[in-house]
Amino acid sequence: MRRTILAFLLLLLIIPAGAHPWKPRHYVIIDSDGGIDDLKAICLLMASPDVRILAITASDGYQKAPAAYEKIRSMTDGLWHEGLPVAEGEDAVRLIEEVLAEETTPVTFIALGPLQTVWRAMQHSEIFAEKVKKVLWTNSGLPGRDGFNYTAAPDAAEKVMAGSIPVTVTGSGGERFYDETLLDEIGNIHNPYATKVKDLISSMPSHSFVFTAFDEMAPLLLHYPGLFNSAEAGKGPLYCSPADIGALRKATLKILRGETVDRMQVIKRMPSDTSFYNPDLQPFVTEIRNRYGEDEWTSGVIGNELHRHLGVYAIIGVKMGIRAREYFCTGVDEMTVTTHPGSMPPLSCMNDGIQVSTGATPGHGLLTVSSEKPFFAAADFTCKGKTIRISLKKELEEKVSAELKEINFIYGLDSDIYWELVRKNSIKYWLQFDRHEIFDIAVID
Repeated sequence: MRRTILAFLLLLLIIPAGAHPWKPRHYVIIDSDGGIDDLKAICLLMASPDVRILAITASDGYQKAPAAYEKIRSMTDGLWHEGLPVAEGEDAVRLIEEVLAEETTPVTFIALGPLQTVWRAMQHSEIFAEKVKKVLWTNSGLPGRDGFNYTAAPDAAEKVMAGSIPVTVTGSGGERFYDETLLDEIGNIHNPYATKVKDLISSMPSHSFVFTAFDEMAPLLLHYPGLFNSAEAGKGPLYCSPADIGALRKATLKILRGETVDRMQVIKRMPSDTSFYNPDLQPFVTEIRNRYGEDEWTSGVIGNELHRHLGVYAIIGVKMGIRAREYFCTGVDEMTVTTHPGSMPPLSCMNDGIQVSTGATPGHGLLTVSSEKPFFAAADFTCKGKTIRISLKKELEEKVSAELKEINFIYGLDSDIYWELVRKNSIKYWLQFDRHEIFDIAVID
């Protein structure tokens, strides 16, 4: 008996130790009518590493579904998330069913417009009630039975709120939520999501609505429920209204900076003080970070430390892995990868960069180095049953290869000058190679 109890206690100790530190807490499907507040809210959800967006559907509301679809698809593609599924009309419910069938984690459905898509999914998809743990709905007329998103489809709203899936309703954060101070702070965040939010607001400066946080309350409530007042209405929805606008502004910045999870496992963050880095890299640190983002910078530093020298192919591998994560709008450890550079340096150095930037390491069983010839600078990335091949553009592969061969021919691998020149070239290409321009991407059936 004592032995059984001891084994059980050991099991309890092991389970938390095996919990994955990078698994997001929130798996979401988003429905949107394409309003400017919807787009800002979607940017917040994309910016948070604690959220995994499974799909976005477009529905009638502020705009008709086809127009909303075009706005959302254009924005997701512009943010380099071409692989994020987006659908409207009859395809919307079909997409919801597909992503729910593949997902084992309970899902939050975030409705940023009227509730007709939710109601259609509840009617036509048995799996919806099984996999969706709650509906998070934005509606200006708290406590729910008023406001545009209610009056646009009142029958659907009543049926959803009376259904078996819990509904949480939130609303406006008030006019001038985006005050001058907040906008300045957003402008100092160097990532595409913050830039897009700032651009959306700047595009309509004469309209006071763009400075109001409305649908943005959904991602804020998802992350920081303690900043809201809540009230239940019997067996109906849970109504949540903003309690602390100042704190919600600060929370907006945290989300846009991606500070919703601890990204690092040993240190808190990669130092921003350029004196922390080696002298030859110091002049380029800030520009590389601002141009390509914190994920690429951190992965580049760790990848080259793992690699034990600054190498251009390791840098290319880092950029390729980050690009794949962008394409699928996913985090680390969520793809399987088959690489094609083989196991012979220098081309094979790509493997080190790819595993660091994607988390697809041999230790996780997610990385395979193909032994098939010919070897080339490419890798296949598979996420939720979809595979893409990302390849370094042929002319760039030939250029990098020729430079390394020339340096090797003149100085030899055992020469200090060889490694100094390799390092210099690597820093140059780290700065010059934009991951959105140097690769070809092909979808593999």
